[in-house]
Amino acid sequence: MPDSIMLGSGAVLVAFVFVLFVASRCVRYVGNNRVAVVEKLWSGAGSITDGLIALRGEAGFQPDVLRGGYHFFFPFQYRIHSQPLVTIPQGQVGYVFARDGAPLGPTQTLASNAQTADFLDVRAFLSGGGQKGPQRAILREGTYAINSAQFVIVTRDRIYGLMLSANDGDLFDQMQALIAGRNGFEAVVIKDSSDQIGIVTVHDGPALNADHIIAPEVGTEQSDAATFHNSFQDPEKFIAAGGRRGRQLQVLVEGSYYINRLFATVEMVAKTVIEVGHVGVVISYTGNDTADTSGDDYRHGELVARGSRGVWSEPLLPGKYAFNTYAGKILIVPTTNFILKWESDTIGQHKFDENLSEVSLITRDAFEPTLPLSVVVHIDYRKAPLVVQRFGDIKKLVEQTLDPMVSAYFKNIAQKKTLIELLQERSDIQEQAGAEMRTKFATYNLEMQEVLIGTPRASAGNDQIEKVLQQLRERQVAEERVTTYEKQRIAAEGEKALREAEARANQQTAITQSELSIIVRENEGKAALRQATQQAEQTRTLAKAEGERVRLIGEGEAAKMIALAAADAERITKTGLATAETIAKQVEASGGAHNQLTRQIVERLAEALEKSGVDIVPRIQISTGGEGGAAGGPLAALIGMMLGEKGQDLLAEQATAEPAQTH
Repeated sequence: MPDSIMLGSGAVLVAFVFVLFVASRCVRYVGNNRVAVVEKLWSGAGSITDGLIALRGEAGFQPDVLRGGYHFFFPFQYRIHSQPLVTIPQGQVGYVFARDGAPLGPTQTLASNAQTADFLDVRAFLSGGGQKGPQRAILREGTYAINSAQFVIVTRDRIYGLMLSANDGDLFDQMQALIAGRNGFEAVVIKDSSDQIGIVTVHDGPALNADHIIAPEVGTEQSDAATFHNSFQDPEKFIAAGGRRGRQLQVLVEGSYYINRLFATVEMVAKTVIEVGHVGVVISYTGNDTADTSGDDYRHGELVARGSRGVWSEPLLPGKYAFNTYAGKILIVPTTNFILKWESDTIGQHKFDENLSEVSLITRDAFEPTLPLSVVVHIDYRKAPLVVQRFGDIKKLVEQTLDPMVSAYFKNIAQKKTLIELLQERSDIQEQAGAEMRTKFATYNLEMQEVLIGTPRASAGNDQIEKVLQQLRERQVAEERVTTYEKQRIAAEGEKALREAEARANQQTAITQSELSIIVRENEGKAALRQATQQAEQTRTLAKAEGERVRLIGEGEAAKMIALAAADAERITKTGLATAETIAKQVEASGGAHNQLTRQIVERLAEALEKSGVDIVPRIQISTGGEGGAAGGPLAALIGMMLGEKGQDLLAEQATAEPAQTH
């Protein structure tokens, strides 16, 4: 029994000692993936007089943290707060809130980290002048062993820190929501394909001067390491460069930027794109005041150099520009021809004419038509700033200047014309208007290319113009009918000529053959005539030659004949004498001349009968019973005559003639 009592008492003592050991927390284990924040419950140095962290051994949260392993403490003096390591995922940032440190200045929104930004060493942070509150510096991706009593780290997924009071959780939840609303846990990524830029608004630093509406660029020189803030990623260098809070003139272009969104917010806006056929006239709200570049003859405002406040004298040419639209305005001015249409139901591409309508006219004969028209306008890109400075923008130019000028011009024209003249002389009016309005447009630094006039229209419910047009149409129809009839007459005559031509064409072969035959015969006649002419000429030539030949021959023959005649004469004389002598002898032998004649006749008659074969005595003889009853006939008559006295006379004449021929 006593032994059991002693054994029980020992067990109770052991249990008591164990409970006392555990309650004293003199031995603590910290995991390797965690840190321990040490809170001293009592100290011989007393309690801290200000702040939260006990830097001199006072009771309170200690600046140093415990890492993994076993740690031994004096019993009942320390409380250990085990916390996870702070992990920032890749591509994200963490925001730091310091519970202890120097107070913020009157112009500060965030704590400065110019002296220290070592959030791992609380002692160094506080002794170096670190300020309490949200910090300008941020944590990039990685794992950090941070004293969560001094620093609360706000990330996208969780909040690292000791919640010292009941409302701490709500406070840091609001901070997390604010940062998340600004997309502050991710880097600012601007892609080239998005054609956007980032407009930065800084929420910390000195305020702007009264004469500035946007903070000028500072700290953009990369060669100056003390002030180059690398596009607002280093807030301390931005402040050191003289940066001021408010919307910044400097913009963010393509790239990734790790920016504290409690320090600066980023608004994404589209780049300014100036298409081909346009220029951009810049109206800058910021910059230095510079001298006027418009010249002495321009009295409608000043033009300034690029980068100055005012209207820039040089327009932006086609391209993409990272232009801060809060620091100025770019008016897009078309440099190609654009059309202004005075028609209520038609709007041009640039919408400069969306408030224009047809021009109301009153003609000389009291008609009230409306006139639709179009004007083609061109603006020289070098004169675009002059136009903008003078009129503000192109739409104001159209509505406040061109519209009343063009309307008044055509109203004046209409008052001098009747409705019919207005319709029929449209081309002349258009040409005149183009010449006169071109000069007027030039005074506004515009180039008027062409004026196009439409057909006058009647107002709603008024049919007087339609009646006039109907009369003109009927008159035109009548004139067209007259013209048609004349054309039909000409066509009928043409058809007649066509039929004749077809008939002639059908007989063309015969006509051609006959014409060719005539031509052939004419040619043959001409050939025959020419041949006859040639032959005649040849004959004449031959005859002439023959005549000459005959003459020569004749002369020769004549000479010959003369010679022969002389010879013959002598021969004949001799022959005649011989013949005469012979005849004389024959006569004498015959008994006289009468007998000689009879004999010759009988001889010649016998020769003739012999040659002709005629019977001397006819085979059939018819007697007529003439006187004496003797047979007679031509022959007997002939013989009788020869033998009569006449024959004798003839014979005597012959005998007389022959001697004469011989002589």
